[in-house]
Amino acid sequence: MDQLAIGKFIAKKRKNKNLTQEQLAEQLGVSNKTVSKWETGKCMPDYSVVTKLCDTLKITVSELMDGEEDKDSIRVYDNEQILELLRRTQELEKQKNILSGIILIVMGIALMALSQNLGGTDVKDFFAGLLLGLACGEMAAGVFVTARGLAKR
Repeated sequence: MDQLAIGKFIAKKRKNKNLTQEQLAEQLGVSNKTVSKWETGKCMPDYSVVTKLCDTLKITVSELMDGEEDKDSIRVYDNEQILELLRRTQELEKQKNILSGIILIVMGIALMALSQNLGGTDVKDFFAGLLLGLACGEMAAGVFVTARGLAKR
């Protein structure tokens, strides 16, 4: 699955239908920035809009996933299987983000505990402060990554 090829294919089919990104986005209930991200290969369409996207562009789901029209293709895909695979892939990405966030939070807590055990001399105080700062930054990043993963659900 080549995101860039899929994006170029979406752009080509949209232009063939004389639709702007804004018009396509309006029909699909997404933002024009989302359509732009698809067309530049920065992200894939969410599985929840793939069927409607394909209907609007008059293409099949397998053509979308291949990034080209299936004129003489011998490949046969079941649309439901492709959509289920896409849904599972996107769900795993979200879970990966949540897990990464939790790991960052736990590592931040561990660094904070470690920083509490240092101190006494100027050098140890410096490293304790450094570890405490790193712990706070790491936990903040973990909260952000986890919240982003949960928001995508």
